[in-house]
Amino acid sequence: MNNDLYAVVGNPISHSKSPRIHSLFARQTGEQLEYTAIQAPENDFSATVTGFFERGGKGLNVTVPFKEQAWKIADRRTERAELAGASNTLYKDSKGLLTADNTDGKGLVTDLKVNHGIPLAGKRILMLGAGGAVRGVLGPILAEEPAVLVIANRTVAKAEGLVTLFEAVAGQTHLNACGFEQPAEAFDIIINGTSASLQGDLPPVSANVIGADTVVYDMMYSLQTTTFNQWALDQGAIRVFDGLGMLVEQAAESFRVWRSVSPDTRPVIDELRNE
Repeated sequence: MNNDLYAVVGNPISHSKSPRIHSLFARQTGEQLEYTAIQAPENDFSATVTGFFERGGKGLNVTVPFKEQAWKIADRRTERAELAGASNTLYKDSKGLLTADNTDGKGLVTDLKVNHGIPLAGKRILMLGAGGAVRGVLGPILAEEPAVLVIANRTVAKAEGLVTLFEAVAGQTHLNACGFEQPAEAFDIIINGTSASLQGDLPPVSANVIGADTVVYDMMYSLQTTTFNQWALDQGAIRVFDGLGMLVEQAAESFRVWRSVSPDTRPVIDELRNE
């Protein structure tokens, strides 16, 4: 019996942990599947997707730089993908329509709430960055009903664009935009959605945003403490987390969408952390 075929598509892709994560999920749950990595040409993503499903593929994860393209080529989009403006999960629905979903925000919220015990309801949250990674998680964060969500970005107009885009689903949350340098008081939760840590850089935010009880979350992950989390620790933050749990949780949500099975993420996170 042939195993169902899944894959992650990106460029570059050799660094991806997704095949390892999904193989651990499959082994844990007894699901019969094969999960590989595909490096698509930057100018031919659509043909790569079409070819994969024509070969009988069941589902794709999508990573940099193709998430927006995945959203555009889909026949239909889930509500959370529609809001995110990008897709990290593709599959064919019961009618054979290419369907785009986005599990990144669910992954982030689950990691914060379940794995780290950090509630978001009623909290004051500072989100750093206004790119695709941030847009992809804003909907699920706002669904948790924080009191305040400030989006800070180097280009303020881009942050203001996200406020305009999401104010209809913000509910009672006070949604605001500003430059990196403007926030000058402590927040309950700070989420770094920039890729600065990958280059060893820092967004130019004031140390005043860190209070005695501030929780800091860097959406990037690293075997060592990320540059942003180290900065936060140096400013007195006590609890800092990186994005490894988010990576595993968004994968688990994709796995659930495809297989209707929810894997146990904790042992997978622990295994990856210790590798």
